[in-house]
Amino acid sequence: MRTLAIFMTAALLGLASHAAAATTLYVAADGNDANPGTADRPFATLERARDEIRQRKAAVGLAEDGFTVELRGGTYQRSQPLQLTAKDSGTPSTPIIYRVSRGETVRLVGGREVTGWEPVADAAALARLDESARGQVWQADLKVQGITDLEGIGAAKSYQSDPGLEVFFQEKPMTLARYPNSGYMFIARALDASGQPGTGIVTSPEGKFVCEDPRPARWTKEKDVWLHGFWAYDWSDLRIPLCSVDPEARTLSLGPRAGQSFRVRAGQWFYAQNVLSELDSPGEWYLDRDTATLYFWPPAPLSAGKVVVSLVRDLVQLDGACHVAFRGLLFEAGRGSAMVVKGGADVRVVACTIRNMGNWAVKVYGGTRHGVVGCDIYQTGQGGVHLEGGDRKTLTPASHYADNNHIHHTARWDPVYQQAITVFGVGNRATHNLIENVPHIAIGFTGNDQTIEYNEIHSSVFQSNDAGAIYTSPPDETWSMRGHKIRYNYLHNIHGFQGKGCQGVYLDDCFSSADISGNIFYDVATAILIGGGRDNLMTNNLFIKCGHAFSIDARGLGWAKAVGTFATKELIELNYRQPPWSVKYPELLGILEDEPLAPKGNVMARNICWGGPWGRTQAEALPLVKFEDNLIDVDPRFAGTPPADFRLADNSPAHKFGFQSIPLDKIGVYPSEDRASWPVEHSLRP
Repeated sequence: MRTLAIFMTAALLGLASHAAAATTLYVAADGNDANPGTADRPFATLERARDEIRQRKAAVGLAEDGFTVELRGGTYQRSQPLQLTAKDSGTPSTPIIYRVSRGETVRLVGGREVTGWEPVADAAALARLDESARGQVWQADLKVQGITDLEGIGAAKSYQSDPGLEVFFQEKPMTLARYPNSGYMFIARALDASGQPGTGIVTSPEGKFVCEDPRPARWTKEKDVWLHGFWAYDWSDLRIPLCSVDPEARTLSLGPRAGQSFRVRAGQWFYAQNVLSELDSPGEWYLDRDTATLYFWPPAPLSAGKVVVSLVRDLVQLDGACHVAFRGLLFEAGRGSAMVVKGGADVRVVACTIRNMGNWAVKVYGGTRHGVVGCDIYQTGQGGVHLEGGDRKTLTPASHYADNNHIHHTARWDPVYQQAITVFGVGNRATHNLIENVPHIAIGFTGNDQTIEYNEIHSSVFQSNDAGAIYTSPPDETWSMRGHKIRYNYLHNIHGFQGKGCQGVYLDDCFSSADISGNIFYDVATAILIGGGRDNLMTNNLFIKCGHAFSIDARGLGWAKAVGTFATKELIELNYRQPPWSVKYPELLGILEDEPLAPKGNVMARNICWGGPWGRTQAEALPLVKFEDNLIDVDPRFAGTPPADFRLADNSPAHKFGFQSIPLDKIGVYPSEDRASWPVEHSLRP
């Protein structure tokens, strides 16, 4: 027994020594999970490295400097999500890091390469193809290649749907066959239940409308055609299956469908997709799910790249994990999101590239201090980084953060309410990001005490109207959503769909208490819109060549008075007369006795407006707004020429009003070892 005890003790001491010394585990695309995970004999999978860490932690605990999983350069084709839980956690002093070997590129791919391409020979398929496409389109049998999960367009909901399987070529997303190839068709007349043209928004069980474009006559024999459009409102899209087409009457119907009615308005816009007969240009594809046949017109010879279809949903899933970091990885070609984080603390995504995902790049729900830092994010089907956490009842912050990221060309599948960054809940921040070429909201926020600072945003809100680059996103806005800082941001070249107008910063439906100060608005349709809210401080901003500097209304006293019902209910549920609410927001204590729907307490002070109109204030709101020391239609005397240089000259008349210099050198992304790339290149949307 004594000999055995000595042997066991020696073994444990040896294992402990090994754990303390060998804190780096290696993974390579050509490795083997039977290997020990050393530099010369690496593992093959992240799961094997994860399990090895679990075993060592269970035996001897964490090493002094934590564990590092180092991935050698190469492509790692994922067949399932990497799942990490609380037992995969590090500690503040001993984190667990998944990183790329220095100077190499690691690609975590959520899709499969498609091979076995043949020219289309089936007579029925050729007959459906446009004449221009015959001889250009190739086909592949996915079932023969073991690809059987052919998930299609998900259940359509207002604001979003899911693309399911997608196609990528030369590391770019291809286009599901559609008409028109770009832009939209338009609704000429919306028809009521009796088939007569209606005015305004027409609600009917058929959702029938007239489209003067004769093209839909070609779709009568197509199956599973979807229409994606802005059917009634400029800010709300919906993807709906096409029910029927009447070529002679040039009408299309969305229904009837059990339990549904449809709202349609003349002048609104839409396009058709998932139509084999519309596969008529390079880059388009169509999947016949009945035969598992993928049709594709490559924009370059097939030999010039790989065709990849997305399969795995949510490439990395963390549930309750703490002190884990992912550094320098490239995530691509998956369904869902690259990473979903639930609960836990201090998960960091650093210097990663995330592209070509079906939904978002990173989604965070709950937990504390999760961060996305220095990442390049683009060509996602929906949004970029979603940060949600904190407790509104106790006003406990989550302290999540998105910093120094370049996010662009997102929301290619769902164009509205799929923000580049969201900060929801309490006490989160979006700082030093560059966000450009996004069709709708750049940064969405709600809840309490969010910080949006030092970001550059341009070429956003181009596929919708009645929206803002920085916007109070759903759920319903209320008076209690207070304490936000929107400061030192540079917003420029933002115009709205078809130039019909939009906002730079938009506080919708009585949203209140934001400090909107020290920002630069250049060539923005309307820089700031206060939609009936209270206690908003707008100071020290530059409004240069904007359609309007601001708009302040009193909608709570008119068409939006229903806000008062749920806003009052929410205040009571949050115990606003008790700490911490009574201490943090003492101005709320008497709000219900002080005309709560009146836009009181708003201040416009020490701003500069040059090269464009000043603001618009609704008559009912005008006496409630404090205007003080603003420089309007007077040359502010810039040191250089905007937009190249927004510095004020020493003799600027704005100095007399107390205008403070804006820290221009701190706005936007910055060089760092935690950046995925440098320099960061971007261009304005034409």
